Amino acid sequence: MKNKKQTPAPSDLMAIFQAMLKTYGPQDWWPGETAFEVMIGAILTQNTAWPNVEKAIDNLKQVGIFSTTALLDAPHDEVAQLIRPSGYFNIKADRLRQFCGFLQAQGGEKALGKLETTRLRKLLLGVKGIGPETADDILLYAFQRPVFVIDAYTRRIFSRLGMVSGDESYEVLRMGFESALEVNADLFNEYHALIVCHAKQFCNKKPRCTGCPLATQCTIP
Repeated sequence: MKNKKQTPAPSDLMAIFQAMLKTYGPQDWWPGETAFEVMIGAILTQNTAWPNVEKAIDNLKQVGIFSTTALLDAPHDEVAQLIRPSGYFNIKADRLRQFCGFLQAQGGEKALGKLETTRLRKLLLGVKGIGPETADDILLYAFQRPVFVIDAYTRRIFSRLGMVSGDESYEVLRMGFESALEVNADLFNEYHALIVCHAKQFCNKKPRCTGCPLATQCTIP
């Protein structure tokens, strides 16, 4: 991290949080009616925009293929075509099957919800196609565990703010944010949602700096 800091300063992180919250308001994330829908959405959103995920989920719901058993019983090609809007549909159809098999073997969401966070995270990371970001999405939004999700938007915004270099490992960044903030699932939920909102509104790959609520803290000339 910049100036060899191991973590961003807590006061700086909360100032950024408050500035975004004042600008955008509460985000009420994750968009999903059940823990199962959140988990499926976390897998489908890999490398695609959320509106595409919504289309894929709607397709599955419309034909009644939206449960652990239904996804395991449905032919691969049918599931792949239904989730085509999410991109990489053949790969993601396989990942959904792998995840549903894992979910069934573990006894479902309620059984997983009884596990300690470190144990649950390790199990999720053992599922084919589930990386750290997806695992932490599931932990935070489906199980309300206080883990800070690191995504490309987080790296982009906070490197431009001069608070991280942007090339740290996932775990270094995650632990840095978690150690600097109050360990609170609601805070982590809202913070990550605001990061996504800000990245879409202003901090694009080509930044839109005019009117940006974080402009005074930013290092971009």
